[in-house]
Amino acid sequence: MQKVLIANRGEIAVRIIRACHDMGLQTVAIYSQADAEALHVLHADEAICIGEAPSQKSYLKIANILSACEITGADAVHPGYGFLSENASFASICESCGVSFIGPSPASISLLGDKSKAKATAKSVKCPVIPGSEGVIDDVQEALKEAKRLGFPIFIKATAGGGGKGIRIAQNADEFVRQFAAARTEAEVSFNNPDVYLEKMIVNPRHIEVQVIGDKHGNYAYLGERDCTIQRRRQKLIEEAPSPILTPALRKKVGEFAVAIVKAAGYHSVGTVEFLLDDQKNFYFMEVNTRIQVEHTITEELTGIDLVKEQLRIAMGEKLKFKQKDVSFKGHIMQFRINAENPHSNFAPSPGLLEYYIPPGGPHVRVDSACYAGYRIPPNYDSMIAKLIVKGETREEAIAIAKRALREFHIGGVHSTIPFHLFMLKDSRFLEHNYQITYIDNLIAEGCQFKDPQN
Repeated sequence: MQKVLIANRGEIAVRIIRACHDMGLQTVAIYSQADAEALHVLHADEAICIGEAPSQKSYLKIANILSACEITGADAVHPGYGFLSENASFASICESCGVSFIGPSPASISLLGDKSKAKATAKSVKCPVIPGSEGVIDDVQEALKEAKRLGFPIFIKATAGGGGKGIRIAQNADEFVRQFAAARTEAEVSFNNPDVYLEKMIVNPRHIEVQVIGDKHGNYAYLGERDCTIQRRRQKLIEEAPSPILTPALRKKVGEFAVAIVKAAGYHSVGTVEFLLDDQKNFYFMEVNTRIQVEHTITEELTGIDLVKEQLRIAMGEKLKFKQKDVSFKGHIMQFRINAENPHSNFAPSPGLLEYYIPPGGPHVRVDSACYAGYRIPPNYDSMIAKLIVKGETREEAIAIAKRALREFHIGGVHSTIPFHLFMLKDSRFLEHNYQITYIDNLIAEGCQFKDPQN
């Protein structure tokens, strides 16, 4: 591997380019017409435009990406997250064209990317799973019968869903019939696959995910968990590690199950196994993300392990240089997603010109971003401006550092989620880690404006 094409944009593209340069690898950026002045274009050794602004005409256009590989001589592709990162066909086509796909095998992506097959894999290693239908269910009457057996409320989930999309909730039998039809239609439109399955809704859960890593030689480790419970409409806003509610014994148990699941799938590369934790601290397997996560930064700061470099080394066929016993967790890490959204207006998107952009600094602060003053945030993609990562010896110290860093973060020209984060850092239930996955949605429903308490 000598030249890596990054099939992505934004802060993750910048992050990958930096890791490649640290390892002496050449880089190729691809960009849409809307991203001509993007930071990843400026940082890469080469850059090539692959299409118009809509992602379907650029970052999701496999033929254009592979043409860019051929034109530039790139011998590897890093997909980042989102876009084509969990597309087994893309990974397979790359390999058939002699281009190394920096991620798991197409077979592993296909197996774990199918929610029902992933659940079966978890059950095969005796991991607790959320009660639900046995695989895909397409007949509404059969589905209703199964739903009544499982008990309401119930999730109707697209097998090809992800990122919080492709999920409907039915509170009763009458609602179920309507939502089942809507879920299948939505799945067909969004994922070109109408298949859905049923899952018992765990009431008031916490969202816990475990970072795993494996090489092509059968070596595996888990690198701790991340608590991602603070989210809006299943989109994460604040993540932290370690989870403030896991005991060391439970952490070890969940981590070992996470490794067992990916090992059973013949997985290599980095990945994330996601769980729900109920109010009795029973955990249930939810899904596997077969890619680098947005919040990989937390694990890096917690363990000192560079996950992107590890991805690259694994793709080159190298063995992991550490074992489970070598992994240690130091301090408390929190990540805040700074999005171009208006928290005072139900988090409405706020694209536009960044009139000024002054990120924070100082001890124990990391900012991953692809933005700069004068950059125009396009409306075509996700609204992320930056990821703010802070580290403290304790959760309390991490919160204190986060308050300082957020107040130093100055953004002009667009709305941002900074006021929301400052609100949360004064919220009593957040401080006491007494919340669950619907907490923010409930606050929104109550009309909360998420204003900075200091203003």
